[in-house]
Amino acid sequence: MAGSIEQGSSQTRGNKHILHFLVRLPRPMETVWPALTTPEGLARWLTAADVLEPRLGGAVTLRGLGTGRVSAWDVDRVAEYTLEGRGRIRFHLERGGPDRSVLRFTHEYRGGAAEESRWRARFERLIDILAAAPQRSGDLTNGRGR
Repeated sequence: MAGSIEQGSSQTRGNKHILHFLVRLPRPMETVWPALTTPEGLARWLTAADVLEPRLGGAVTLRGLGTGRVSAWDVDRVAEYTLEGRGRIRFHLERGGPDRSVLRFTHEYRGGAAEESRWRARFERLIDILAAAPQRSGDLTNGRGR
């Protein structure tokens, strides 16, 4: 089963933008979580995480995106990174069935160009990687899912 990306929605209030995506992923939460919360997983589809302390208040540096803090952390469900100058990036993971999950994504940022097409391309890459990964939990981050 392939995943899908529902039409993103965007709101603008002054110079503040809020982008939302609903992404249906072809793997269970246990397989997807490491892709959102580990340096190895993020490097496969988003960018290198030069620093990632997986806890509330932990430091995070996402190459090309910025440096900041983990502003929300609910293991296996919510990871939120607030990056200086790049805003807040929130991944909220939910069950989408016995072998699927749903990602509710929010990017809140100020100024700058529209981010929708960049995030859509990133989520397409994530879906492709997950679809190719073995079913077992953790296999996404150890290189066998390529």
